[in-house]
Amino acid sequence: MRTQFSKIALAAGISLALAFTFSCSSDDGGSCDISGYESKKMPDGKTWMTENLNCKVAGSECYDKNESYCNTYGRLYTWEAAKKACSGGWHLPTDDEWEALVTAVGGEETAGKHLKAKEGWNSCGPTGSGKDYLCEDTYGFSALPGGGDYSGGYFSNVGIFGLWWSASEYNSYDAYIRYMYDDDEYVYYSYNDKYLLRSVRCLQD
Repeated sequence: MRTQFSKIALAAGISLALAFTFSCSSDDGGSCDISGYESKKMPDGKTWMTENLNCKVAGSECYDKNESYCNTYGRLYTWEAAKKACSGGWHLPTDDEWEALVTAVGGEETAGKHLKAKEGWNSCGPTGSGKDYLCEDTYGFSALPGGGDYSGGYFSNVGIFGLWWSASEYNSYDAYIRYMYDDDEYVYYSYNDKYLLRSVRCLQD
């Protein structure tokens, strides 16, 4: 069973290093060179990027339009930009591929603890850190909370939650995402308007 849980409005009207800071930009405004990014084979048997994509392409932006956030948390992308950015032997993971990863690291109720980076989250850290919640980064996935943008260009919640696009469409207007909060161990799923800006992890073909 998959949990669709909302501490924030993720659909309807409001719809909804620290990391290695390799950055690039695309000459054609679309695809990115992924070769300089850190990656690792995860328990699902697939090779994932272990940092948020930070490649400047059309349809992407830094959180709050501040370059320092890109250097720490990666860029934020519309769904169309995210699909184009992962290329050259890499692709934007489908919702099923995200689900396989979550299942392989223990299931949705505890996967967040294992996938989140040990630093960069407001309320969680590794065992012994004194934080209220655990971010153990057990497999080196190093998920970081880049926040996102909402209707009207409003940016919110960097350091509190991370939201990542999948390649799977919910309908013609929305696509599925995975997201994590700093104050629990879940990996949640929902869908967001495709024009909103979210983080990206690419998966090797």
